[in-house]
Amino acid sequence: MLRSFIAAFSMYSRIPMPRIEWSESAVKYAMCFFPAVGIAVGAALFAAAYIMRRLGAGDILYSAVMTAIPVTLTGGIHMDGFIDVSDANASFGSREKRLEIMKDPNVGAFALIRTAVYFMLAFGIWSETAAADVPVIALGCVLSRTLSALSVITFPLAKGTGLAAMFSGAADKRRNAAALLCWLTLCAAMAIAADPVRGAAMFTAAGAVFLAYRITSVKRYGGITGDLAGWFLQLCELAVPAAVVFAGRLL
Repeated sequence: MLRSFIAAFSMYSRIPMPRIEWSESAVKYAMCFFPAVGIAVGAALFAAAYIMRRLGAGDILYSAVMTAIPVTLTGGIHMDGFIDVSDANASFGSREKRLEIMKDPNVGAFALIRTAVYFMLAFGIWSETAAADVPVIALGCVLSRTLSALSVITFPLAKGTGLAAMFSGAADKRRNAAALLCWLTLCAAMAIAADPVRGAAMFTAAGAVFLAYRITSVKRYGGITGDLAGWFLQLCELAVPAAVVFAGRLL
């Protein structure tokens, strides 16, 4: 379990971890601990928001820092998937062509455009957040990773190689699924405790993106890949803050 915890943080964050031997047994329960990376990201967002508000930081600096924190802590591994899938989706080619494009290390024009739009939207959404929005948005970092991990162990795979195939093949699916359902329950309980309306908005947005992810991955690619899982996570972490801010305005 400890090795799987270290493997999850080593793969999906830039938080320093002890060295371990990378093997199938080391990642057997890694998906159980993927949401814990979301706790670290969410805690960093919450702490940064509190400190900057206390120091009287302006909206521009506040939004820039809050936009940068998730990418900085994860090393951009999920954004890399978003970029690759953006290029593949823009090709309108066959399933095989899209999968080939995702493996290409070069970045196309459409990926650059969509990434720029993504960060502008994230910056704008953060500029609209109120103090009451931040705890629920931070919790969304746990929810997005819980759903992403669930997809890795339950969705069909587009191919037999790559990160998603490695983690899915090595996983004890029954125990991972049970642990992830516990994470979902914890997210729901914390959302209700923090703010039922904003929490409901968070789950609605995440669920809608998760459904779109399932449909898109199966229809266009025949299943998921590591890049598609990263693409989903990035979209989820854009939709959740937008929904939470909107719900806060309704209140």
